Amino acid sequence: MASLEQGWQGLGVADGAQLPMVALLDEQWASLAGLGAELSSDEWDLPTECPGWTVRDLYSHMIGTERSMLGDPAPPPAPDFPHIHNPIGSENEAWVEARRGRSGHQVLEEFRHVTAMRLRQLEAMTAEELEADASSPIGVVPYREFLSVRVMDCWVHEQDARLSTGRPGHSQGPAAQLAFDRLVSAMPFVVAKQAAAPDGSSVRFELGGTPGRRIEVVVRAGRATAEAVARPTVVLRMDAEIFWRLACGRVDGDAARTAGLVGIEGDEALGRTVVRSMAFMI
Repeated sequence: MASLEQGWQGLGVADGAQLPMVALLDEQWASLAGLGAELSSDEWDLPTECPGWTVRDLYSHMIGTERSMLGDPAPPPAPDFPHIHNPIGSENEAWVEARRGRSGHQVLEEFRHVTAMRLRQLEAMTAEELEADASSPIGVVPYREFLSVRVMDCWVHEQDARLSTGRPGHSQGPAAQLAFDRLVSAMPFVVAKQAAAPDGSSVRFELGGTPGRRIEVVVRAGRATAEAVARPTVVLRMDAEIFWRLACGRVDGDAARTAGLVGIEGDEALGRTVVRSMAFMI
């Protein structure tokens, strides 16, 4: 989670203060519940690109996060699985491990119950409470901003589940747009800090599919800004799905390029370095 915090600090990410975050969470959780209702018992056990987790485990993880926000006590620690790399991973795994003996249907029913309780809790919050500072994976931010991160996190896990079950969807709409915008907003950090692109260089991301997007980043004095440029140093072409999978560490950059999922035009060496460095949220 350190990458997540570093990737968004100081980048001028829109704080979402004017967005109806509770409504966006309602939309996002409803989409997840709808997807869950379509799944067969076998599909709940399909592996995902999150190491060690099945589709059911993704929902268990989201249940655990919201139960912790409700003040529920954490379950006993999980075994020290190889895919756990830090204390936050251990905390997340405990909630997942506690539900591994349950059916997908049981986990879905709990997800519906817990998210309904959370919505009631959030709807009762005052404007002052929503603007009060709170700890989050991106540092101390207004609670409304933390909810924006929750929208993004749940959207990404929905896409994880859709990818594993071959059920594409929810790539458009307010929640999807907010989630994708947050991923896009980290690209200056990726280019300047993680890829260490040289001063004067520029990177254009050309994203096909839904949501299609052009992202342009220029580096000056060791810092990067989102800025249009006529002739970028390198152009990276990929589908929007590959973009979020790379940004979220779901697929290796070199593997995506070798598979023909990423095209590079211009400075080949810089392009390869940026693609390898895109994973800022893990």
